[in-house]
Amino acid sequence: MTITGGARGIGLATAAALIAQGAKVAIGDLDGAPGAAAELGGDALGLPLDVTSRESFTRFLDQAERRFGPVDVFINNAGIMPLGPFVDERDELTARVIDVNLVGVMLGCKLALERLLQRDSGHIVNVASSGGKIGLPGGATYSATKFAVVGLSEAIRAELAGTRVELHLVMPAPVATEMAAGERKLRGIRQLEPSDVAQAIVDALRYGHADVYLPRVLGPLLRGAPALPQPLAERLGRLIGSHRVLAGADPLARAAYEAKIAPAPRDAAATVASAAASVADAVGDN
Repeated sequence: MTITGGARGIGLATAAALIAQGAKVAIGDLDGAPGAAAELGGDALGLPLDVTSRESFTRFLDQAERRFGPVDVFINNAGIMPLGPFVDERDELTARVIDVNLVGVMLGCKLALERLLQRDSGHIVNVASSGGKIGLPGGATYSATKFAVVGLSEAIRAELAGTRVELHLVMPAPVATEMAAGERKLRGIRQLEPSDVAQAIVDALRYGHADVYLPRVLGPLLRGAPALPQPLAERLGRLIGSHRVLAGADPLARAAYEAKIAPAPRDAAATVASAAASVADAVGDN
């Protein structure tokens, strides 16, 4: 089994939950993966991984297979979430979020599917977000990438019809991780722990759940909201506080995380060209 973004948060909790079930797990991350694997113990392997690089991704999967044999479960978990008004977001940061949250997921799916389809068996788990079903102010680009991951997952699942490769889509509400630092809480909905999402992933793999909403009470709300008249949908969002969960986040509490994920400034033209090249590499020329 392989997990991206596995050195902390949901990825690390999922690795621990799978190892507890007897699985052999390779975790990949930009930093900290070897140390995290050492803490996990058991059959854990920690490897460096840049999900925006095909070369890095291929090397990660090759090393995992050399250690544990053919990949049977691939979990796309890596992601970043800068917050703030969309109009103020630097172009370099927009490109970085798209590269990690969308292009990285696309690359992972493609490279994993090449291996899984050869054996006509296995599982892909894409960790999206409740923000992939309803747009959340304060995190516009993040929501955009998660909407895209939902659509990507649904399309790939349709393409997999008739095969024995399964795709599972996990859409949690805010989770108590470094990424969620300073966020406001949803009204009437408890904040999830990484272990909650980890257990849901284990259950999805065990019982074949296709779409997983966390907490479960969000499922009917997220599925039904698009069918509601806009004023009613907005009223429902305000009732549970979705309009302020990201937009009302405490900037001081988030300062360390935001600094960690911020890209170095680059020339705007180079940023656009890099993003376009990354997308073309992920989806291929059509």
